[in-house]
Amino acid sequence: MKLPRREFLCLAAGAAALSAASRIAWAQAYPSRPVSLVAGFAPGGGVDITARLIGQWLSERLGQQFVIENRPGAAGNIGTEAVVRARGDGYTLLLVGSFNTINATLYDRLNFNFIRDIAPVASVMRYPYVMVVNPSVPAKSIPELIAYAKANPGKLNMASPGTGTGDHIAGELFKMMTGVNMVHVPYRGAAPALTDLLGNQAQVMFPSMPSSIQYIRAGQLRALAVVTATRSDMLPDIPTVAEFVPGYEAGSWYGVGAPKATPAEIIDKLNKEINAGLADPKIKARLANLGGDVLALSPADFSKLIADETEKWGKLIRTLNIKAE
Repeated sequence: MKLPRREFLCLAAGAAALSAASRIAWAQAYPSRPVSLVAGFAPGGGVDITARLIGQWLSERLGQQFVIENRPGAAGNIGTEAVVRARGDGYTLLLVGSFNTINATLYDRLNFNFIRDIAPVASVMRYPYVMVVNPSVPAKSIPELIAYAKANPGKLNMASPGTGTGDHIAGELFKMMTGVNMVHVPYRGAAPALTDLLGNQAQVMFPSMPSSIQYIRAGQLRALAVVTATRSDMLPDIPTVAEFVPGYEAGSWYGVGAPKATPAEIIDKLNKEINAGLADPKIKARLANLGGDVLALSPADFSKLIADETEKWGKLIRTLNIKAE
């Protein structure tokens, strides 16, 4: 039977309204069972710790367990791909980070496109890297380090936890923007890199705040600058690199993502609940203890941050022809 046009349009509008109401009701009832929050790195690191902090908060707020599922490997790519392939129903989430924006260009043959396949849910924290030197290096400021490196090209070893890590990329950006020649020495993790830095086998490094703060406070390493746009509350007397090298910024961050098909109503609900947690004094204190600052953005603003950083690091990686190990 052929319906009159007006009746057809009324039925179509009614169906759309019913569908929208159904989605809203579904989001209001979410979650009705445990949620998996995938962390693409081993237990104990910054990704895992951040995931557990957010998972615990959401479990308490929403009345269902947010279970942390560690899927380490390939600099977070294995865990990311697992979430890309999961159903977009809100029951599989991903602890995302700046490493995802680096990996997008660093790895030639990924089976996913991070920007296309992961929906930004909520940013959580931003934490700085710190430019540190072994105390044997005579430079006590960024201008002195630049002058020393230029007077001694190739004589400073720059340690990192591995090629393509945030520490490495921060160092390469510094080298490119200042024109200094430091030799990159990649290690298999931050611990052995810091060990050689303390032993003066390497002289310069851009480690994360949590991994290096104890050595800085003990005077075993000299902090020259933090690499974020603003100074850190953890080291308020230490300047930023940008105070001497305008435009330099290489901070890192963590957040939560979901499969692209996840309904907007669920994403908005999670964003609201996570941002409520980031306003809680206890969680803010925990993030501060990790060396991080709260980064509470809307899904749209978080999406822009991801897109901007993917473009920024992509240009650097292509310019310097950096390849994954």
